[in-house]
Amino acid sequence: MASRRTYLVLGVLLFVWAELGTKGQEEEEEETCRLMRKFDLNGYVDAKNHSIIIGGLFPIHSRTIPENESSFEPVSAQCEGFNFRGFRWMKTMIHTIQEINERKDILPQHTLGYQIFDTCCTVSKAMESAVVMLMGQEENKPNIRNSTGAYLLGVIGSGGSALSIATSRLLSLYRLPQMGYASTTTLLSDDIEFSTYFRTIASDKIQAHAMVKLVQHFGWVWVGTIASDDDYGKYGVKEFKANLEGLNICIAFSETIPKVYSNEKMQKAVNAIKGSSAKVIVLYASDLDLSPFVLEMVYHNITDRTWIASEAWITSALLAKPEYFPYFGGSIGFAVPRSDIPGLKEFLYDVHPSKDPNDVLTIEFWQTAFNCTWPNSSVPYNLDHRVNMTGKADRLEATSDRLCTGEERLEDLKNTYLDVSQLRITNNVRQAVYALAYIMEFLSKCKAGIPPEANSRCSELKTIEPWSLVNTLHLTSYKILDEIPVKFKSSGDITSGHYDILNWQLEGSKEVVFVKVGEYKFDEYKVEFILPRNSTIFWNTVSSKVPHSVCTDLCPPGSRKVIEYGKEICCFTCVPCADGYVSEKPDKRECTKCGEDYWSNEDRSKCVLKEVEFLAYDEALGFTLVILSILGALVALAVTVVYVLYRRTPLVQANDRELSFLIQVALLIIMLSSLIFIGKPHTWSCRARQVTLALGFTLCLSSILGKTISLFLAYRISASKTRFLSMRPVFRKLIVLLSVLVETGICIAYLLMRPPRVYKNMESQVIKIILECNEGSIEFLCVVFGVDVLLAFLCFLSSFVARQLPDNYYEGKCITFGMLAFFIIWISFVPAYLSTKGKFKVAVEIFAILASSYGLLGCIFAPKCFIILLRPKRNTAETVGGRVPTADKSIQLTSASVSSERNETAVSTVLDD
Repeated sequence: MASRRTYLVLGVLLFVWAELGTKGQEEEEEETCRLMRKFDLNGYVDAKNHSIIIGGLFPIHSRTIPENESSFEPVSAQCEGFNFRGFRWMKTMIHTIQEINERKDILPQHTLGYQIFDTCCTVSKAMESAVVMLMGQEENKPNIRNSTGAYLLGVIGSGGSALSIATSRLLSLYRLPQMGYASTTTLLSDDIEFSTYFRTIASDKIQAHAMVKLVQHFGWVWVGTIASDDDYGKYGVKEFKANLEGLNICIAFSETIPKVYSNEKMQKAVNAIKGSSAKVIVLYASDLDLSPFVLEMVYHNITDRTWIASEAWITSALLAKPEYFPYFGGSIGFAVPRSDIPGLKEFLYDVHPSKDPNDVLTIEFWQTAFNCTWPNSSVPYNLDHRVNMTGKADRLEATSDRLCTGEERLEDLKNTYLDVSQLRITNNVRQAVYALAYIMEFLSKCKAGIPPEANSRCSELKTIEPWSLVNTLHLTSYKILDEIPVKFKSSGDITSGHYDILNWQLEGSKEVVFVKVGEYKFDEYKVEFILPRNSTIFWNTVSSKVPHSVCTDLCPPGSRKVIEYGKEICCFTCVPCADGYVSEKPDKRECTKCGEDYWSNEDRSKCVLKEVEFLAYDEALGFTLVILSILGALVALAVTVVYVLYRRTPLVQANDRELSFLIQVALLIIMLSSLIFIGKPHTWSCRARQVTLALGFTLCLSSILGKTISLFLAYRISASKTRFLSMRPVFRKLIVLLSVLVETGICIAYLLMRPPRVYKNMESQVIKIILECNEGSIEFLCVVFGVDVLLAFLCFLSSFVARQLPDNYYEGKCITFGMLAFFIIWISFVPAYLSTKGKFKVAVEIFAILASSYGLLGCIFAPKCFIILLRPKRNTAETVGGRVPTADKSIQLTSASVSSERNETAVSTVLDD
C-alpha cells in the first residue's frame, strides 16, 4: 500500500506540474520552473507524420552502472550489459508497427509511430521512461499523453514483472492502457490496482499449476525452489507452493538469488542446494538474473540436479550454452508457444551503424557482437561493473584494440538477436502491438452510410478517451492472420492459450537445443496436461533415468509411514505393520487389519489364510495315537477271541462270562472311539466323540460294577467264616442295563438341548485357527461323565473291600489295581488337559482314554489270558472251583475264580450262569 500511495502522489505532482506549467505560459510569469537536468535515456522515437504513437519499454541493457555514493545529487544512471534478446524484442515492435502501417485493413486513415526506451532491467529507468512518455523533457511544456505531439495510444512493456508493476501504477493514474509481453506475476491480475494492465502472456497462476502437474506426473515429492529477489520470482514461487497444498508434495528448501550480487545470499542458496537431498529444483527467475547463479553452479561443480524452468529462461540462449550443459542439461520447463513472424529475419539483418551515426544502441550492438570498437564513436565498449564471485567490486572496462571495419557479416554471428528459431516472447510483443492497433481500429471505424454523429462506434481520434480503450479491450477479441484469437479477462489476462513443455538436450557436442516433449493447454473451463509416454526426455542423472527426488523413500509394502515430529510430511520413518495388519501397497499411512480367518504373512504385505490346526491323521502325533488305538482295539478283540474259544473252560465261566464279554466289547468301543477325536472336527464328530466315549465307559464300568458287587456280596464273612452269600445273574445284568439307559437318556438330552459344535478358537494362538469342538454345555458334559465317575468310584470301593478274599477264589485284587490305575490316569489328566492348547489338548484326552483302557484291559484280563494260554493246567474245575491248600504254592491262582466249597460241611452256591 505504501508503494501505491507513492505512485499516486507522484501522479498528482505530475498533474499539478502540468497545470502550473500551463498557467505559467498563459500568464507569462517572469520566473518559471527550470529542469535541473534530464533523464539519461536511450531508445528510438518515430513520431513525425504519425497521428498515433505507441510507447515501448524494453530491457536493451541488463543493468545500470552503480552510482557514485559520494555524490549527494540525484542522477539518472547509465546502463551496461547489452542484452541481445531485449534488442530483438524492440526491433520486433518496430517491425510490427511498420507491418500494420503497410496494411489497408487496419487504421487506413492513420499511421502508427513509436516512442521506445531502454529500461535497463531496473525500476528506476522504467519509471523515467514512463514519465518521459507522458510528459516529455521540455521545460514548462508538460503535455500528458502527448509528449511527442501525437496521440499516445498505449505502452508496450515493461519486460520484467517488477518493472511492469511500477510503470502500471503510474500509467493507470491516467487510465492509459499498458500491454505486457513478458510479465507473468499474479499481482498484475488485480483488476482494481492494475485496471489498465493487459498482457499477451499467461500469468504465473497458470504456469504454477502446470509445474505442479509436471511434478505430480513424475512422482516427485521433495523439491526445492529458487527465486529471483523480485516480484516475478517471489510471487511465482508463492503461487507454486499454494498449488501444492493437499498434494503431499513438500518443499525441501526455498531460497532467493539477489538482483544485485551478494556473495552471502548467493552462498546461502548454493549451500541449500548442496546440502539437500532434493534432486528436482524449481527455478523462477529471468535469464539475466540467473547469469551469476549459473556461474556459481559451475564454480561449485553442482551436477545431478534436474531444473524445472519458468518461461523466463527455458529458451534463453544466454544460458543454453554447451559449457553449461553438464550442470543445466536436461532442464525441463514451460515456454510460451513458438511462432514464425514473416519478414522479421530480414528486418533483423537490416541493421548497421553506418545508417545513423547517432544510433548509439546499434553501435553498441555492433561493438558487442563483433568484439570491436566503432571508429570515432563515443559509445563505451564492454562496460561491466558487476561484483565478482569473491564478493569484491571490480570495474571491468576495456577498449578493444581492433576497430570495426563495417564489413563484418551478421550472417557469421550466432547470438540471441539473430536466432529466429524460438520466437516466443518475441511473438508476444507482436501480439501486444496488434492488440492496441485493433482496439483503435474498432473505436475509430464508422459504419458505411451512417454519419459520425449518429454512429455510436464512430469516434474522432482526438475525442477518444483512455478509459474507452481499456473498456473495449475487456470486451473484444482480435486475431492476427491465422493465429488463435486473443481475448482478455476482466483481470487483463488472456482467456486461453498453451505452453510448450521443453527439454534441454545436446545436439552433437556443439549446440543446446530445446526439444518439445509435451504441451499444457488451458482455457476458461479446463486444462489439459499432455506428455506422451514415448517422449524422448533427456535426464541429467547418472543413470539417465527419471530422477528420484524424495525426502524418504516410499515405505515398502508391509510397513506404514510415521511422520517425524517437527518435519515435513514427506519426511517420515517406515515402521513395520503389527502382527495381523498389512499394507499391500507402498507408501501407506495406515496398515489394514486382516479378516477374522486371515493373518499377515511374514513380510506383512498380504493377508493369508490362517493355518488351521487340529490333530490330523497324517502327522506323527496323530498317526501314533491311531496306531495305539487300533492296537488296543486288536488286543481287546484278541481277548474276546480267546474267551470265545475257551468259553467252556472253568476260568472263563467263573464269575459271569457274559459280563466279561460286555467289558471286552466296551473296551473295544472305547479304543475305537478315540479315532473320532483325530482328524478335522465336524459337527457329527463333535457330537459323537464324547457321547460314544461316555456310553463306552458306562458299559464297561457298569459291567465291572456287576462283577465287584457280586464279589462284595458273594462272600460275607460271618463269625465262623463258613457261609457264602449269592447274587442272581439277572440282577447283575439289570445293573448294566439300568446304568446304560440312564447314561443314554442324559446323552440324548445333551444332544437335543445343548449339543457340541465345531468352534474356531482364535484366542489361544493369533496366528492359527485351532479347529476344535465346543462342548456346548459344560454342565451337561459334567453330568454325562459324572455317571461314569460314580460307577468307577463304586467299582473301586466294592473291589477294594473284596481284595481280602482268597486269591485263588476271586479277582478282587486285579479289579482293584485296574480301578486304581483308572483313577490315577484321569486325575492326572485334568491338570494336563487344562494346561495344554490346540491339538495337544485333544492328544492328552486321547492318551488318557487309551491309557485307562489299556490299564483295565491289562489288569482284568491279562492274568486270565496268561493262565488260559500259558498255564492250562491251572484252568481246571478243581483249581478254579475248590480250595487249594496253602502249602501247595505251585497251583495257587493269580486271579480268583468263583466257586463254592464242595468239601466238609459247607453248602456251595455256584455264582456263574
